[in-house]
Amino acid sequence: MASMTMVNYLNSAGGFCTTVGNDTGKLLQSQAYSNIQLYISKENLLYLEDLDDRFPGSGAFIFLSKHKSTSTIPTLTSHCTGNYAANPNGGNPKELAISSPYLQKQYIKEISNLKSTIPNYQIVIEATHHGPTSIRKPVLFIEIGSTEIQWVDQHVASAVCSSLLKVLRNNLGNCEKVGIALGGTHYSRKFSKLLLESEYGLAAVAAKHNLESIDRDMLDQMITKSSEKVTHIITDWKGMGKEKNRIMGLMENTGLEILRI
Repeated sequence: MASMTMVNYLNSAGGFCTTVGNDTGKLLQSQAYSNIQLYISKENLLYLEDLDDRFPGSGAFIFLSKHKSTSTIPTLTSHCTGNYAANPNGGNPKELAISSPYLQKQYIKEISNLKSTIPNYQIVIEATHHGPTSIRKPVLFIEIGSTEIQWVDQHVASAVCSSLLKVLRNNLGNCEKVGIALGGTHYSRKFSKLLLESEYGLAAVAAKHNLESIDRDMLDQMITKSSEKVTHIITDWKGMGKEKNRIMGLMENTGLEILRI
């Protein structure tokens, strides 16, 4: 429902209309946004691992999705994808997708600029989770949540999509500094604030509950699976829990600067 509310906005305000359709979905394009293709899939978004083959010329894949939470708090989230352990919601176990720090940072900044027009919504990034994980281009989920009331909110869908279109109208750039993030809660206000108030962008984010699954191989994935060079490891120092000392030991030979927040 959230996806289609956003599609309806892109139809009417963005001029996206159908060019090709088949049994699995349909492709929409816009004269005003010639660098963007909008694909509406009939399949579950978490399992779309073959988009490289369907759209080989793409620079990144942005998923417009619902966010569901038992808290029912109106929330706008974004996150990259991947599984630190098992794969209950798509993707491969212990595999991270490629992140786009610049794209996420610019989206969060743009949607936050509209906060006064959507005052009931919290804006926050989530830790890396779920599929798809094997796409060979950067992946970013943009979500509206947390219940059906928000999924059909046309006003917030217009804020989300207009923010995203503003970012995509320009060529993608690079963040001055890029970190992987470790610790804290799944919805990290600390890391969200970092994106808004500093020069840092973020690649993969592992919350405290993910840390027991972080070994050196997984840490290497967090560092290498980014469209921009990772320069820092950023820790929510008070939110590392019992894994703090072990994780700090893994960081020693990465050659990256460690930032505590």
